[in-house]
Amino acid sequence: MATTLELALLYLVAAVLGVVVCRLLRLPPMLGYLVVGVLIGPNALALARDTAGVKYLAEFGVVFLMFVIGLEFNLPKLRSMRTLVFGLGLSQVVLTVIGAVAGNALLTWVYGWLVGPWDLGWQGAVVLGAAFAMSSTAIVVKLMAERLELESEHGRRVMGVLLFQDLAVVPLLVLIPALGDSGENMARALALALLKAAVLLTLLLVGGQRVMRWWLTIVARRKSEELFVLNLLLITLGLAWLTEHAGLSLALGAFVAGMLVAETEFKHQVETDIRPFHDVLLGLFFITIGMKLDWRPVLDEWFLVLLLVLLPVLAKATLVAGLAWAFRATPGVAIRTGLYLAQAGEFGFVLLTLGADRGLVDPKWVSPVLACMVMSMLATPFIVMYSNRIVMKLSANEWLMQSVQLTTIAKKSIKTEAHVIIAGYGRSGQNLARLLDKERIPYMALDLDPDRVRQAAAAGQSVVFGDAARLPSLMAAGLGRASAVVISYHDTPSALKILQLVRSHAPRVPVIVRTIDDTDLEKLRDAGATEVVPEAIEGSLMLAAQALALVGVPMARVIRLTHDARNARYHLLRGYFHGADDDTMEERSQARLASVSLPAAAACLGQPLAAQALHAIGVHVVSVRQANGRVVDGDDALVLGAGDTLVLSGLPEPLLLAEAKLLKG
Repeated sequence: MATTLELALLYLVAAVLGVVVCRLLRLPPMLGYLVVGVLIGPNALALARDTAGVKYLAEFGVVFLMFVIGLEFNLPKLRSMRTLVFGLGLSQVVLTVIGAVAGNALLTWVYGWLVGPWDLGWQGAVVLGAAFAMSSTAIVVKLMAERLELESEHGRRVMGVLLFQDLAVVPLLVLIPALGDSGENMARALALALLKAAVLLTLLLVGGQRVMRWWLTIVARRKSEELFVLNLLLITLGLAWLTEHAGLSLALGAFVAGMLVAETEFKHQVETDIRPFHDVLLGLFFITIGMKLDWRPVLDEWFLVLLLVLLPVLAKATLVAGLAWAFRATPGVAIRTGLYLAQAGEFGFVLLTLGADRGLVDPKWVSPVLACMVMSMLATPFIVMYSNRIVMKLSANEWLMQSVQLTTIAKKSIKTEAHVIIAGYGRSGQNLARLLDKERIPYMALDLDPDRVRQAAAAGQSVVFGDAARLPSLMAAGLGRASAVVISYHDTPSALKILQLVRSHAPRVPVIVRTIDDTDLEKLRDAGATEVVPEAIEGSLMLAAQALALVGVPMARVIRLTHDARNARYHLLRGYFHGADDDTMEERSQARLASVSLPAAAACLGQPLAAQALHAIGVHVVSVRQANGRVVDGDDALVLGAGDTLVLSGLPEPLLLAEAKLLKG
């Protein structure tokens, strides 16, 4: 028998390997934990047999999962999404459970008539229905974030349903244990459990918030991160212990602890501190779930497993789509909502395990159901990837809706030329739009938040609903006629996608990208970004400027120092001196920028940059955007090619001479 240390090492090695493989395959780590749990479990390689100690750690994983859900519990957010959460979400969970019970009753009658007694009671059907009602928040939110769909019409509906599913786990954790009794005992146990939960929640939530804020404030004043984390663990596990001894569940107490902390100003600090415990222990929970999966009955009953994968997924997708349509979604949005929520979820494993431990689900059902849940989650990335094609085939008017959207974009941009396309109309995008308006430079902004688009368009701003990471939207916005593209939100995968589209279809259009820091700087530049603006660097420059001014450094020197720092950091600012207004006499005597694209007939093609002798006429080459989209420095040895765009710096008259020289045939 393996020692505790050997068992811990085995779990850690398996977890690391599982996560690495999933990262390489771009799959959620949760699936890696499940797979390695199957491999090292007693039904496969049998490397881990003594799981009693790790089982307790896995329970802590569920505790911290519920704590994080409670931490994200937000009353204003619930209030703003109440129709989607308590309308669409509630209907989906309740009808899924009812459907599972009704389907089980039908099977009991048909199977009993044709074969013999059906061995799944209605209590087990409730457990399976509750498990299948859950969807994977981790997988779906990650996929929607990568596809920039969180604020889309179907994205808002998906988030509303996921939010209610998370909340529904709390009463289900109270309900399932009570189903183990029979008749009057069940009703009495359920009523007692609900009464205990109501009393405990009332006591904790009425005075608990003030006590929590008071206590965390005292702890925070000690200015010890170690003490703060220890108190978080104490509060979470303490409330979990309290609810368990009240005859409820550990997870319910952890959920309440998260809710109490969420109403304090320490919420964001707590999220950062608790995340490592949450991720590691939850990983152990999924490993133990995988260890329960016996592959032998799955192979023996492969047809049953296949049915359990297909039927619940199709039924759930159809139910969600029908409900979304009933709640006034267009057919295309309704179908997408159903496809995104068709899979099983991580809370489904929690509910299934609880039901199996209470004897409500026969052990022979556990492995097939676990297998179908895992397979449905594995299929989710592919379902989402091909969702647009599926919607196009199932919804006759979806192509028309998309055509109307693209036509709306094209209608607004058709009269604009040399405009700026702004991807994302948040704060940064709106500030940029205001500056462009002041300079009378046309722009076209694309955003996926319908409320923001509606309000901005009503105010007369040039904003339309559209996904800048899709080629049709960019082309409709006039990409071929644009003078620049600005990606105003910090999302590297989306920025890379936009850069690839611009590079392929409009290589001469410069792209400016906003990021949080310079972590992906080289990656974005290699993808064709003309310039990358990290917020961290700009923030540090302003911080330094304020500090220098406060300690007595003359303001003129402060401005010069920050200006020199920007010149060293940004290619496009080198040699450019800021003036108050482009039309003043002073500004005309200062250096400015100009870009020149080389046509196929230019005489300078095939010659090195040094041969053009631009330095002799007082012009400096800041950078060169080559025809393939790559941005390089203006090195003298660089050979010029057709389609290259040179960014020149100099006084107005020398710039005109340089442009004429480069464009000469």
